[in-house]
Amino acid sequence: MRRESHRADSVLHFGGGGRWLGLTLWCGEVARRLKKRKKNGAEENRRMKNGLVVYKLYRALSYGVSPLIRLHLRWRRFLGLEHPLRWPERLGHPSQPRRPGPLLWFHAVSLGEGMIAIPVIKRCIRRMPHLNVLMTITTMSAFEVLSKSLPSEIILQFSPVDIPTSIHSFLDYWKPDAIVLMESELWPNLIMDASRNGITLALLNARMSKKSFKYWSGPVLLPLISLMLSKFSLIVPLSTEQGIRFQLLQAPPYIINFSGDLKYVIEDFGVNERGRNNIENLRLQLTQKQVWMASSIHRGEEEIILGVHFALMQQQPNIMTIIVPRHLQQGREIARKLEKEGQHVLLRSQHEKFKPGTNIYVVDTLGELRQLYTLTPIAVIGGSLLPGLSGHNISEAAAAGCAVLTGCHVGHFSHMVLEMQRSNPLSVLQVSGKLELEKALLELFTNATLLEARGRAAKEVFCSLSCGIVEKTWSLLNFHIFSRLSAEESKSPNTTNFLSD
Repeated sequence: MRRESHRADSVLHFGGGGRWLGLTLWCGEVARRLKKRKKNGAEENRRMKNGLVVYKLYRALSYGVSPLIRLHLRWRRFLGLEHPLRWPERLGHPSQPRRPGPLLWFHAVSLGEGMIAIPVIKRCIRRMPHLNVLMTITTMSAFEVLSKSLPSEIILQFSPVDIPTSIHSFLDYWKPDAIVLMESELWPNLIMDASRNGITLALLNARMSKKSFKYWSGPVLLPLISLMLSKFSLIVPLSTEQGIRFQLLQAPPYIINFSGDLKYVIEDFGVNERGRNNIENLRLQLTQKQVWMASSIHRGEEEIILGVHFALMQQQPNIMTIIVPRHLQQGREIARKLEKEGQHVLLRSQHEKFKPGTNIYVVDTLGELRQLYTLTPIAVIGGSLLPGLSGHNISEAAAAGCAVLTGCHVGHFSHMVLEMQRSNPLSVLQVSGKLELEKALLELFTNATLLEARGRAAKEVFCSLSCGIVEKTWSLLNFHIFSRLSAEESKSPNTTNFLSD
């Protein structure tokens, strides 16, 4: 507008005709901008209306299948996939009292998402001691670890399934002042009901896979995701690429902010004194071994890992391979298979000392991965060696000072791999398959200088990239969520200020 005003002023001093010409040009520009704004507003209204139509269909469908979902939960309980006593929490029925005062609800699906939320939760509690924090998870593995490890002031529950009755019961009982969803938890009934109840929404470490992005970008679902994202006050993507995806899904640009990937700041927790002593005993037994570890191994990848192990044994007989499968049952299956083949293998859950000839150690316990990384100079991060997989967090191994290797199928972790490699090419090595992995490991075992350089590079890059992420995240939550709630509550004289100490 400053440029248009200057242009009009330059014409006005040329007499009557110039004044009218300048005024005409200025009015035309204003009219053009108003027309464009009106057109954009009409398109947005049409999009929101279409989104509401799709949401109403989703709500009706989710309500209709509610009886089947209840039956499905009972079946999962029978299979051991739901908690035998606390499974009704999945239907919105609480098992703990709602404490008085403001309540912040953090929702994470699995153990990984739960662990990245904990540093942020602790910072919120430290800044706002009066704040109640409710944390929900979905998986049994997350419950088993977090129920033993979370600070006592954090309330832990299973998350409600996204059907209208469960969401209504949950929100009506807990009455959260704000909801912080982790990563990709975009459930229509939860988001729309929260917005209808005036609950502020935030999405931290936001990500969306290529498959999900393609799914939501379709002509039918785009209006729905656009409507859902418009209900958020803050979206913090884990990378610039992810931020672009959310913008393409029509999230309001002003709510998208960056603080860094929270996967860099997972804390060391969950191991008691007995567990630490056990780790130290294991360290002593490994002192004379050439150790490498393959973590977060998915089904099918164990064939690659074991193939590499047997190849290395031909040249390095003192090898000890630690295998950490993604799922506990998978570890026990690997151990049984190896025992049938006459191999010397030991399970972590047996807590036995190594016997002569033992060269494979299979971890079938939860919550110890970060401590186990300290036992090995080399870590191969699984979930990345076969097509269709999407990688796992490499930063925990880097934090322990391991030489970090991973496959090429890393999904949304590609940004972390590239970010670390840009900082120092030695920090992460990607291999395309069994032969490259075997060659890389043999080189590391026979070149102590290279092994030390890769471990040092990984740790230095981790320290650099992880610095300040939690504080930045807190600042964004404070500005977009807590200060807004505080301003709203200050208008009500009978309520406690959200940010008061």
